[in-house]
Amino acid sequence: MRTVRKPKPTSRLSSPKAVVVAKVATAARKGRAIDWNRGTVTHGGGVTATIQALRRTRWPNKNPTKEQVAIRFDRDVLTPFRSDGPGWQTRINDALKEWLAARTRKAKVRRVHTDR
Repeated sequence: MRTVRKPKPTSRLSSPKAVVVAKVATAARKGRAIDWNRGTVTHGGGVTATIQALRRTRWPNKNPTKEQVAIRFDRDVLTPFRSDGPGWQTRINDALKEWLAARTRKAKVRRVHTDR
């Protein structure tokens, strides 16, 4: 029968200063109920794994400047952008902005000529 090693503890011993700070924080919190709505559900892995997962988590942007959409491009359009390496989506975004700016300039010029 195969035996499984017990995992090593994931938390390190705290410094004396950290212990004092934790005790002061606990004393200040006494008498107040714990807000469990702000808790995080973990799926095992210990404290270290939970902290790493939380660091990787991106919270919703309060002022989103971009919108996620699904769009299909021809391969011959995408290949030059992707061949330049990371950031190809940003380069496509910049190219579309340039095209849109040029288009709006042309439309303004046409309006000026037709209004006379």
